[in-house]
Amino acid sequence: MKAVIVIGGSKGIGNAIVSNLISNHKVINISRTAPSQTHENLIHISADVLNDELPDIEAADSLIYCPGSINLKPISGLSIDDFREDYEINVLGAVKAIQKYLPSLKKSETPSILLFSTVAAKLGMPFHASIAAAKSGVEGLVKSLGAELAPKIRVNAIAPTVTDTELASKLLRNEKMIDAITERHPLKKFLNPQEVAKMALFLISDNAASLSGQIFEMDCGIVSFKI
Repeated sequence: MKAVIVIGGSKGIGNAIVSNLISNHKVINISRTAPSQTHENLIHISADVLNDELPDIEAADSLIYCPGSINLKPISGLSIDDFREDYEINVLGAVKAIQKYLPSLKKSETPSILLFSTVAAKLGMPFHASIAAAKSGVEGLVKSLGAELAPKIRVNAIAPTVTDTELASKLLRNEKMIDAITERHPLKKFLNPQEVAKMALFLISDNAASLSGQIFEMDCGIVSFKI
């Protein structure tokens, strides 16, 4: 049974990933709050990735870093602290986790790392300056580490569009906003966390053994198509 470290698996996409993993993986979830589910294959360790020392884990096959932010403001309304905080949670938190668990991952025969970006890193969108800058850093990290850690450790990222999670609740707070976001996507839908979780499971599996350094746009067509 493979062991997977999930950072931030208590809510949203991270929680959906944990739910999909626990039936046939050993899952070590590290987050400030515990996931809603319990299972004999799930271990939860309470920690703040930015402020606490991460726990020692002897060996692991995959690391999935889920924490993120949605900080949508005009550039005139964004402070330097806003940019710093978004960069810290999205990039520096991932770097801290990778540096901590790299020795553990190197013990695996087929190790992998999975990070999260956003469609806003590719598609210019108003009010996304801070988060797009931070997630572009994540994408650069994926490319650089994918090359540096090859052939031993695969590194990829998923870049979702709007996903129906608590983090995106302000974007989906009424029917008018839901309809507008649905219509904006060429596939006339947005994402649910289970869709993203299933992509995550594929990317850490042996079925994705030839994939590294890739950013997978789960965009419902918004980046790929102009219709």
